[in-house]
Amino acid sequence: MGWVWRDSKPFSIPEPLPAWFKVWFLIVLILGLALPLLTMILWGVWWSYHQVLMVLASYFLMLGLQILSEKLTVQRFHSCVWVMIPCLYLPYRIWQLYQGLTLLNPLPELIWVQKLLILEMILWIFNYGVHLSQLPKLLRWEAPTNSHNSIS
Repeated sequence: MGWVWRDSKPFSIPEPLPAWFKVWFLIVLILGLALPLLTMILWGVWWSYHQVLMVLASYFLMLGLQILSEKLTVQRFHSCVWVMIPCLYLPYRIWQLYQGLTLLNPLPELIWVQKLLILEMILWIFNYGVHLSQLPKLLRWEAPTNSHNSIS
């Protein structure tokens, strides 16, 4: 696969990152990583709800695969394809969380886990929108400075 990009100019992440990105990334880390991990440890391992363990273990597996895919494409292959990787993984993650919610729905003692899955779906849907809104910057699409189609 790497040979396809052998003659292309190496791609790097646009710098500097916007100031709001650090805050957003921290929110995603806390809500998308730390909170589900704590939930998986408490409900899945400590209190032995195997359904929770199954749902969140598969969630972390796909999240790990996404991070690995992004790191490989940007660092190993220096490819702009890394920008599109979330567009593949995020819809699947949202569907995966919805399926987990339907799996845990009949169990009233897992209401907090169900609420977490809803929060996760909202987080990742919003993150998908943030990602799509940043595509022009990430792909370095410059806005024309002097356009004939501009409104005066």
